[in-house]
Amino acid sequence: MLLQTSMAVFSSSTSEPVSSFKPSQFLSRPPPSLSLRFFSVSIANDNCNRNHRLRHSSSSSSLKLYNPIFACRASRDSHETDSSRRKDDDSPVHGLSEKIVGVLGGGQLGRMLCQAASKMAIKVMVLDPSENCPASALAYDHMVRSFDDSATVEEFARRCGVLTVEIEHVDVATLEKLEQQGIDCEPKASTIRIIQDKYLQKVHFSRHGIPLPEFMEINNLEETKRAGELYGYPLMIKSKRLAYDGRGNAVAKSEGELSSAIDVLGGFGRGLYVEKWAPFIKELAVTVARGRDNSILSYPVVETIHKENICHIVKAPADVPWRIRKLANDVAYKAISSLEGAGVFAVELFLTRDGQILLNEVAPRPHNSGHHTIESCYTSQFEQHLRAVVGLPLGDPSMKTPAAIMYNLLGEDEGEPGFKVAHQLIARALEIPGATAHWYDKPEMRRQRKMGHITLVGPSVGVLEARLKSMLREEGYENPNEVAPRVGIVMGSDSDLPVMKDAARILNMFGVSTEVW
Repeated sequence: MLLQTSMAVFSSSTSEPVSSFKPSQFLSRPPPSLSLRFFSVSIANDNCNRNHRLRHSSSSSSLKLYNPIFACRASRDSHETDSSRRKDDDSPVHGLSEKIVGVLGGGQLGRMLCQAASKMAIKVMVLDPSENCPASALAYDHMVRSFDDSATVEEFARRCGVLTVEIEHVDVATLEKLEQQGIDCEPKASTIRIIQDKYLQKVHFSRHGIPLPEFMEINNLEETKRAGELYGYPLMIKSKRLAYDGRGNAVAKSEGELSSAIDVLGGFGRGLYVEKWAPFIKELAVTVARGRDNSILSYPVVETIHKENICHIVKAPADVPWRIRKLANDVAYKAISSLEGAGVFAVELFLTRDGQILLNEVAPRPHNSGHHTIESCYTSQFEQHLRAVVGLPLGDPSMKTPAAIMYNLLGEDEGEPGFKVAHQLIARALEIPGATAHWYDKPEMRRQRKMGHITLVGPSVGVLEARLKSMLREEGYENPNEVAPRVGIVMGSDSDLPVMKDAARILNMFGVSTEVW
């Protein structure tokens, strides 16, 4: 454990410093009666900010050591906590925005929103039923209740200047009611309603002329068989709701597999639809930011690689021709323009063999495909979302590094063995140039659960792919081909980038190292 202290402690009977004071003794038991003049402690350890929490009362100069269980800011009875009183008093909120941002959900997205908010002194509150959710340790306040409960969401919303989401599977009827009462929800409840039902999402985008795979609703086996006859096999069967991270999708390779695929999804009562199989050669994604003034900015197109229907690797920028990048941006822009409200949206796309771009789905929040932006772009998707929902100007979404790769840390095993594997991989990553590890601090390890991610930045995607392969092979990084760049590509403006990127790619194909400026 790393313990850093900066303190001046004085006894109650003298103004002389207590020179024999030891931090380890202080953490293990309360000191004698002391008057606290200045005290700051920084602890770095896996869960130390949950296991060791020190608080002091503003109304008393005496230091109080709380039991770790009760020292957590998260609380079920929000009326009886220090954090609630802090929030309910009349003291002004100082930061880039005076609005307190309320987030429904406290997972890893909420955690990274809190990290971005801390740099701008924006206060973020989260509503999540788990006391140890990833965002809890970093949030300004954490209400430990369900975001599915209407009364709870209403109480939470009244304490915030603006309400947003890190997960779209929330009670939309409550959001609509809140909007009618004047509560500021971003993005709007109408957008959440469209997006949380994937079938309604398809219908909406189809009406706005956005290219999609063919789809149809199914209510029984006969309709499903007719869909198979119409669209052919393999046939993609999807749940309308609560479908994410590989859940809610099933593929039938023949008519004989239809019944089993439907059973896997929970039957027709759950609400199902089918999509014609998209013969894609790559999956792409565009992160789009929309401001309260309806201004729209797009991040560079990325390629996403999935493992068991879960985002596994993201490559930025995508290695596709300029025409494809422009087409992808156009589809993403048109899709987000059809929705209401501010925030960051992720638009997932298919690139087909014949060069078409088809919209797969949209998320009304920061997304796994945009995690690389924390290190690779001038404005991360998390900072951008906060800027958008509170009404600040949107930031520059362009990349500040030539290339980036994001690797998802998915649970490889259950419990402690899984933690060990993940920590070993992080240790190897920290030996790789340009690597940054993000650990979500989830208390339980499960197979295929998103536990963290690693972002690599560097001179080209090819170089980063070699570094990633080295990391995953459990070897020390040794790449004799990676030397100082032999060719420097200097551009007069960003408009030169589409042509010069292709030049860099060709040089990389022949093993000539490059650097793009």
